[in-house]
Amino acid sequence: MFVSFEGIDGSGKSTQAELLATALSAEGRRVVSVREPGGTPLGERIRELLLKGAAMSPWSEAALFAAARAELVEAVIGPALRDGAFVVCDRYVDSSLAYQGMARGLGVEQVLELSLNATGGLLPERTFLVLLDPEEAARRTGRPDRIEQEGIEFQRVVDRAYRELAERFPERITTLDGSRPADEIAKEVRDDLRALA
Repeated sequence: MFVSFEGIDGSGKSTQAELLATALSAEGRRVVSVREPGGTPLGERIRELLLKGAAMSPWSEAALFAAARAELVEAVIGPALRDGAFVVCDRYVDSSLAYQGMARGLGVEQVLELSLNATGGLLPERTFLVLLDPEEAARRTGRPDRIEQEGIEFQRVVDRAYRELAERFPERITTLDGSRPADEIAKEVRDDLRALA
């Protein structure tokens, strides 16, 4: 099974991805955990450009995310799924749809087409969207990266974009209340996956 976690920076999505991977491993399952962008040598170099590099155009940003994603699917996610592993991904296609497609104004359909072409159409069976008030999320984050430095207003726009995506793709995206204790959210995730299986 392929599962992704989404949310604005500071929402708790990375914590939930880690908690799920740990719980699945404890059950004896083979788990492959990955993050976006990253997870491969090329992906990590692209991550540096995207999060610490200079300003870039929205389409350049979207193309770089898609390139990192293509490499991750080809080198890690695809082989892991073929081998029967459970793949847990911290961010995936929906990040590009929210950030570049909606918040940057490139269009959801256009960015989705780019990502689907890059990944051979691979989408997660379930995407967990951790929702949290952008001001609370900002208080949780450490040193901001290039995208986080765009400020609270941009994070509000991304938050609205994610909520729209959840309404648009309800069969795949499950929303979680990020203000609740992490262990409660983690239990909800595991219960949802048991029902899915």
